[in-house]
Amino acid sequence: MGRFEDLKKQMIDHQLAARGLRDETVLRAINAVPREEFVPTELVEFSYSDSPLPIAASQTISQPYIVALMTAALELQPTDRALEVGTGSGYAAAVLAQICKEVFTIERHRILVDTARERLQAQGYTNIDVRHGDGTLGWPEEAPFDAIVVAAGGPEVPDTLKQQLAVGGRLVIPVGADLRRQQLIRVRRVSEQEFLEEDLGSVRFVPLIGAAGWADESATVVATDRAKKPLPEIIYDSSEHFASIDHADLHKLLERIGDSRLVLLGEASHGTAEFYEMRARITQALIEKKGFVAVAVEADWPDAAHIDHYIHGTSPSPLLESTPFSRFPNWMWANHSVLKFTRWLKNHNEEIISQDKKVGFYGLDLYSLNSSIEAVLTYLDSVDAETAQVARTRYGCLTPWANDPGMYGRVMITGSYRACEQDVVATLQDLLKKRLEYAKSDGDRYFDAEQNARLVINAERYYRTMYYADKNSWNQRDQHMFDALEAVMAFRGPQSKIVIWEHNSHIGDARATEMSARGEHNIGQLVRQKYGAQAYNIGFGTDHGTVAAASEWGGPMEVKSVQPSHIDSYERVCHEVRTDNFFLPLRFPLQEITRKTLLAERLERAIGVIYRPETELQSHYFYASLPQQFDEYIWLDETHAVEPLSKQTTGGMPDTFPFGL
Repeated sequence: MGRFEDLKKQMIDHQLAARGLRDETVLRAINAVPREEFVPTELVEFSYSDSPLPIAASQTISQPYIVALMTAALELQPTDRALEVGTGSGYAAAVLAQICKEVFTIERHRILVDTARERLQAQGYTNIDVRHGDGTLGWPEEAPFDAIVVAAGGPEVPDTLKQQLAVGGRLVIPVGADLRRQQLIRVRRVSEQEFLEEDLGSVRFVPLIGAAGWADESATVVATDRAKKPLPEIIYDSSEHFASIDHADLHKLLERIGDSRLVLLGEASHGTAEFYEMRARITQALIEKKGFVAVAVEADWPDAAHIDHYIHGTSPSPLLESTPFSRFPNWMWANHSVLKFTRWLKNHNEEIISQDKKVGFYGLDLYSLNSSIEAVLTYLDSVDAETAQVARTRYGCLTPWANDPGMYGRVMITGSYRACEQDVVATLQDLLKKRLEYAKSDGDRYFDAEQNARLVINAERYYRTMYYADKNSWNQRDQHMFDALEAVMAFRGPQSKIVIWEHNSHIGDARATEMSARGEHNIGQLVRQKYGAQAYNIGFGTDHGTVAAASEWGGPMEVKSVQPSHIDSYERVCHEVRTDNFFLPLRFPLQEITRKTLLAERLERAIGVIYRPETELQSHYFYASLPQQFDEYIWLDETHAVEPLSKQTTGGMPDTFPFGL
């Protein structure tokens, strides 16, 4: 069996059949079509991955499961004539052609029409007719159709398409008044005048543009009654420009933030110095001018606690004897940009008399399974030796996986080792039962231990599920970060104000991105849903430069060149603005036309701790609606890699304390 045949079989077994899609006719059709022939050459290795893939004209080829689901919903017969609206790459049309007598497919983008026609002809399809035009108007001269499928989301079911159904025909289309999410609707024509609708569940598609769909607001932009302007010029007129981070005027940004209790500061990569430095400047201003008292970051709780103890002028906590930020990727926090900010926080706290006003530094992430266990045990040893022994026995269930918690998840799915969930939950319950007793001696230390115990529970669940439920593991991680944030807010007081530092993919509202279609949420969405206007989300972007990243998980840090942005991306639009750096208000735009014209989804780049320029389009781009994702966007055209701290230390207190590297 060839490489792609093997991947196709895995796709059918694990992505389709395992999700309950058992229509043998559809599965045979999917199996007959070589998906690798319908994706861009640079993405061919991802042909059978469980995700949509970007193609030309800012469109996508739907994930295999969605293609199969919609095809099955059409209830096709061999004698059927089918209409597809939104040809895209031609893949779905090829699947339909394996079942139907004739397929008519219409596409509004000329480049997609030409490439799809060439691919389909090369594959030998003779029962597919490809047309360039407005798909929302259908194909009247070939009507009626036994089946119509629409591969884009419209505000409603176009009457033009309903009228082109034969009696007994089926129309499957994503519909929703919100561009960020639609419901998959099946319309069945039962007579000349009667139609029945069924809701098949939530989906996410690119907008259905056309006379009977959404207006194409990206084609031409008109600013009120003035002359037409390209989008980069409108952004230039609607943004606040600055020459460098040190010279950026934050006054108007702080006005827009207003009385927000939570300010979420993103980053487009984990290894870019300018993102850290701008976040530090904004955070310092929020602390000094708006009374923010905490910084919560995408780092593990025990590691961040080292910084918290340092900036409060205390020695490292006896709970946390291990070296912080030693886990991959240590450069994400053990770098000179963070060190400079940490020293500023320490100096600031030294000038504050009231303990309640001193700034705290907290980690929200859940990867520190082993060090959190050690922190809980060390705390209990100091306050309750008997309970500590019980906890040590319970946590012993996880001891074999201390150095490789990911292995715990792998053995769970084999059934060869019992899950540790009940043990770790029981330890937290014991802590909570004695909350008042323990907290009397040292509230800060008890809070530390309680959060570490919660982290162990969530980390155990995360590692246990990550190998069979990717979506669930992502959601569990971001839910944990949100819960940790809420715990910090409660600990610091009902009116406390907190700055959150995380990647754009975590702090931008997931409902405005492809994540939503996969059933994923993030901390940005959860914060918006609960706190509304009390939260202000700020995203960051860049075009080119260098970044600190690895080529694979656990690999060494490299300084890599960041490729210039993709032509269909938000980053390319921003790069074409005639200024290198700017603040772009989105919740309170300087011109309403700016927000309106940016609503249409475009590609957006996200670089994590891994960067693979050779597969950048698939590995690091996703579709999003920027104004619905963020309240503000900060653009830094050229950026540079963070500088990691040296691992060489000298005698006495190291210059890089509290990092100890």
